[in-house]
Amino acid sequence: MSEIFKNNISQHITLSEEELAEFYGLFQKKTIKKKQFLLQEGEICKFEGFVIKGLFKTYHIDSEGIEQILNFATENWWITDIDSFTHEKPSQLNIEALEDSEILIISKNDKEFAYQNLPKIEKLFRVMTQKTHVALQRRMIDNLSKTADKRYTDFIEKYPQLYQRLTNVQIAAYLGISHEFVSRIRKKIVNKK
Repeated sequence: MSEIFKNNISQHITLSEEELAEFYGLFQKKTIKKKQFLLQEGEICKFEGFVIKGLFKTYHIDSEGIEQILNFATENWWITDIDSFTHEKPSQLNIEALEDSEILIISKNDKEFAYQNLPKIEKLFRVMTQKTHVALQRRMIDNLSKTADKRYTDFIEKYPQLYQRLTNVQIAAYLGISHEFVSRIRKKIVNKK
């Protein structure tokens, strides 16, 4: 069993070794190469995933062909298109590996099986969903109330290891600003030191 998976679960709920092994047994391990898609727009998302190794981006391409990154997922993070997964409708999102990656995936049927047979799992996903809602709410407030400079500095302070694995273009697409603007902010920060 993946130690990183075990530790992630134990941060949210307490499972016996047997319950944890049964839950872990519902996942399939996948290896995804850099630039390979886990999900493409128009497909129905049939999984929730837990990243063991690597880095993914979840994004949408707007009507002008501009990439808008909703989130990144690195080791110890969960990833899915919750709208497509829950409602079994075509996704508006793409999930792409930015590095060679390993991910554990669970299907909707296996997740439902876990809900029925391992009642603590429903609490696990409820707690994680609440944390996701809080993070999204905070991000929306930040995008509406903070300057681009402040959003950038907050991002690098909050995710220093992630920041080092991303390009200016990727960070800009996440923050909703141009990559030229990110370059100017980085230059300004370096000049202050």
